[in-house]
Amino acid sequence: MQKVITDDMDALLNIFPPHIKTPLLKQTDISELLEVVIDLGREPEARFPKREVVLDKKEIDTSDIEYVVTRIGEFGEDNRAGIERTLHRISAIRNRRGDVVGLTCRVGRAVFGTIKIIEDLVKTGKSVLLLGRPGVGKTTMLREVARVLASEANKRVIIVDTSNEIAGDGDIPHPAIGHARRMQVATPKLQHAVMIEAVENHMPEVIVIDEIGTELEAMAARTIAERGVQLVGTAHGNTLGNLMMNPTLTDLIGGIQSVTLGDEEARRRGTQKSILERKSPPTFDIVVEIQERDRVAIHPDVGEAVDVLLRGIPPGTETRWLDEQGEVRIEKLKAEKAVSVKNKKIARENKAIKLFLFGVNKSRVLQIGHEMNIDLDIANSLKDATMLVTSKNYYRRRPQKVRDAESEHIPVYVLRGNTPPQIRQFLSTMNSAGDQGKTRDVQSAVVEAEEAVEQVNEGGEAIELSPQGAYIRRLQHLVAQRNDLKSHSTGRDPNRRVRIFKERMR
Repeated sequence: MQKVITDDMDALLNIFPPHIKTPLLKQTDISELLEVVIDLGREPEARFPKREVVLDKKEIDTSDIEYVVTRIGEFGEDNRAGIERTLHRISAIRNRRGDVVGLTCRVGRAVFGTIKIIEDLVKTGKSVLLLGRPGVGKTTMLREVARVLASEANKRVIIVDTSNEIAGDGDIPHPAIGHARRMQVATPKLQHAVMIEAVENHMPEVIVIDEIGTELEAMAARTIAERGVQLVGTAHGNTLGNLMMNPTLTDLIGGIQSVTLGDEEARRRGTQKSILERKSPPTFDIVVEIQERDRVAIHPDVGEAVDVLLRGIPPGTETRWLDEQGEVRIEKLKAEKAVSVKNKKIARENKAIKLFLFGVNKSRVLQIGHEMNIDLDIANSLKDATMLVTSKNYYRRRPQKVRDAESEHIPVYVLRGNTPPQIRQFLSTMNSAGDQGKTRDVQSAVVEAEEAVEQVNEGGEAIELSPQGAYIRRLQHLVAQRNDLKSHSTGRDPNRRVRIFKERMR
């Protein structure tokens, strides 16, 4: 099926005052409009995929904000509102008194045919989890999944629509969801309860859920899957690896626990005594990482992929994309090739860090590096670099340099802004990582904790481990606890670390 796009653009344009609407109508590429930003005391701005446009030199005042607010639906507890029977989303920024001082008016589009690239997966009846950065099209794809399964596969589909982004604002769902039914959620805090209610009251074959983000929602998803209902949802995180590092959502992919092996078993496996293992079968059978709107990476067996990642080996993935003729192309990355990619990445990490600056002021970076007594090596071309540094403004435009870096597995560091404080924070983080030798992954962090336990048990003093995030520190505390030792976290982020010691006898 060829892609057909409907965006109800007139309904969105009609909520703006004339001095914003008129210049919008003059944009030749208005069909590609992403959002309109209105902030008190600032010029109104329209954002497109590759550019931003100031719509009027006149600064926004309270009457402009009020003009828009009176023409849209009511804001919920998540500060989101909509326009009835459209997919547009208006998000509010409030001051301390609760007054609206800013609006982000995001265009909602129904894109029919957008799931061609994964249609065979969702029709298998297996539960599918979609991951990807904000704005890459997760919700658009989710909406089309609901329509295809309900109207073409003739399944009983229930959409749990927390912010009315999937089926639109108002009581009548948008036609883009086909014959799927929609359950609205009064407040985001009740999303997990509505998920369970949908199963118990309406006997669905499929439940569609956007933005699984809390532990209660992850538990509700597992309960639904265990009842034999197919789940199709999205979660916060760009990749499967991101999800494994998120302690709130790891249950979606089976959960991760630290296990202490016996001496004989550890020797048989050729590992340390403390290892990480998956706790249970994953809630979702398949994970789809949306890299671009027409390009995805697929983990067809989530349990196997997690097990392989915990052993420090990149899993084999299946990459799919649409060619210029709209045909699906598939490339399977086998385990051997995945290991080769990892080895190249490790070799790159072991080299001295060479920065390729894209959209970042070179002289400013060198000056701040000099002030911090950090010797910097700036690469003149991407092929000589071990890291690309760019700003958020450049990164969200997805220029060719960024895409090239990601395809070559070169790390990309995104500064919030091209400002001295942001550059200083980045150089401080990079210098800290350099002092540690290299960034440790989850497995090596647990190994480090195990080695510290052995040294303390042999009569050593208290040992401080390398700085880690909250989730890894929790695993390191668990290693100490299993070996009857004490531990606590010390220091401040990003240098907060675990200290392992024996309790002194009184």
